Amino acid sequence: MIPGKNKLLIFIISYKASYRLRDVFNKIPFKKLKKYSIEVLISDDCSKDDSILYAKKIKKENPNRKIFINENKKNLGYGSHIKKCLDFALKKKNNYAVMIHGDGQYDPKYIPLLMKKFEENENIGASTGSRIFSGVTNAIRGGMPFYKLFGNVLLTKIFNFITNKNFTDTHTGLWIYNLKYLKNKNYKRLTSSFNFDQDFRLMTIVNNRLIKEIPIKTRYGDERSQMHIGYAIKFFFISLIFFLIKIKILKSNKY
Repeated sequence: MIPGKNKLLIFIISYKASYRLRDVFNKIPFKKLKKYSIEVLISDDCSKDDSILYAKKIKKENPNRKIFINENKKNLGYGSHIKKCLDFALKKKNNYAVMIHGDGQYDPKYIPLLMKKFEENENIGASTGSRIFSGVTNAIRGGMPFYKLFGNVLLTKIFNFITNKNFTDTHTGLWIYNLKYLKNKNYKRLTSSFNFDQDFRLMTIVNNRLIKEIPIKTRYGDERSQMHIGYAIKFFFISLIFFLIKIKILKSNKY
């Protein structure tokens, strides 16, 4: 680590990403992040394809970069995979951690803009990319499937009503975490499912930390509507349970 520089871990979570890992890595704007001491973790969730081979190629092609590779021996699932990467970030004494999906849906070019949010307010717990920030029309032009857009807007409104917040996109998968607020590892209590991001958002709100959004565009590939329906149903019920906790009908120390 270079003295005086904050440490930033960029972790790429991969599941059957294969060659797309290289595309994602090559889009990381290292030159615009010179003020940080950067480490990269490529973490694969037991894909059983050639993803790890591509991860090793990336490391070999970039000998001047500090790149770590993790291969889960069994599939942990989305939430547990993120928890493992956050554990690694804390173990390596990073100040911040960026989560990037290995499938290329979220562009790493937004990392510098997301990092700027932490310079504006020390109470920021996380920064996220929002696909709806610039309006629904732009999201449609960006190629977001209509059913996904409708669900996003509806569930975001429900979430905002319950939490008294004004987020534009509560389903984003692009996050930067302020690790000084995660040293207690309370995130381990959160769900291990695809709804981890929702749980993390709730935990951050409960602890009176800010979450800042920036507008982003994403790439959409093959969409599995069945998976999104399951996620949406669980999102609604997690929001409802949180509301019942908030009005003291239920008790929980989860958050």
